[in-house]
Amino acid sequence: MKIINASTEILTPITGDEIRRIEYVGRRTCYKSGDKITDDSAKKFVENLIKNEDEEVLKHSSLSVKFICDLGMSHELIDLELIRHHLTSFAQVSTKYCNYNKDKFENELTFIKPIFLEERSDSYEYWENAMADAEIYYLSMLDSGCTPQEARSVLPNSIKTEVVMTANYREWRDFFWLKAARKTGPAHPQMEELTVPLLKEVVNKIPVVFDDIYRSLLSQQADNDPAKDGYQPTLQPGA
Repeated sequence: MKIINASTEILTPITGDEIRRIEYVGRRTCYKSGDKITDDSAKKFVENLIKNEDEEVLKHSSLSVKFICDLGMSHELIDLELIRHHLTSFAQVSTKYCNYNKDKFENELTFIKPIFLEERSDSYEYWENAMADAEIYYLSMLDSGCTPQEARSVLPNSIKTEVVMTANYREWRDFFWLKAARKTGPAHPQMEELTVPLLKEVVNKIPVVFDDIYRSLLSQQADNDPAKDGYQPTLQPGA
């Protein structure tokens, strides 16, 4: 049995031309002002789009991210986001076909450590024992002749999965507002464990597009008392 932390990985190569592409589409097609494009005009153009809530042009750039999370969070990512974000696409590891008793999975199950449980606490020990039992029974079912899709019936929410989410920048902005910047209230602690560091990474790599969301998150951290439980991100501007 292996226990790891949740994490994310940006799959889309980021070259620095992302906001230039947005400006090109907007100025050349929408506003017929291509003559105003300069080497450093893209940042201001995108800033004005966001300021004026004219974000349709942002849909012409997209981002793919792999979420390494537990099965429970994958349900929230896919089920809830499909309801809200119809232009979002997903791909996920299939427990129907993946046999974790194979060498490529090191003949063991991998679980995501719950961020809300403190190691060496009674609650963490109960969780860890439950995961160990799940692994025993899953592997035993496979050994008894069950197929992976039959044996997966004993897999818990904490089993590690991988979800690739692809969306345009406009959809990602909505996603980050809801799942990182708490626009409608805090997300699940395990969701913020994924989305807050991802937002920080995206802001550092892609200029302007997500800056206002990040500033809102930092402002909340400055205004609010530290969370009494769950995930409380600690970020530094420009870090």
